[in-house]
Amino acid sequence: MSLEIVHTAAAPAAIGPYSQGVVANGFLFTAGQIAIDPASGQVIAGDVRAQTERVMSNLGAVLATVNATWKDIVKTTVFLHDMNDFPAVNEVYGRALGDARPARSTVQVSALPRGVLVEIEAIVAIP
Repeated sequence: MSLEIVHTAAAPAAIGPYSQGVVANGFLFTAGQIAIDPASGQVIAGDVRAQTERVMSNLGAVLATVNATWKDIVKTTVFLHDMNDFPAVNEVYGRALGDARPARSTVQVSALPRGVLVEIEAIVAIP
């Protein structure tokens, strides 16, 4: 099995020893995306809705590296700093995905990188 590292300037560069995504056996495994503006490298200003919009944009950019769409996502994991933010995150997430319905887990964590409020990762079947 060979692994292919994916990278796009349209999503934030990795801030550690990892890749934006890795292709293996016909699947793309993304790194968790957080609310970093890829142009500035800074966490965007705003509430959890604004952060989720940026996260979904970053995730979409990584999907595009393998010509995938939201409908190709098999599973996502959503990490929230505060589970009370779930309704707002769910609304933005649902709007971005349209009628795609991947499996999903959502968990509350004590902290996320750079102090963000939400992080999302995905497993994607490459079309």
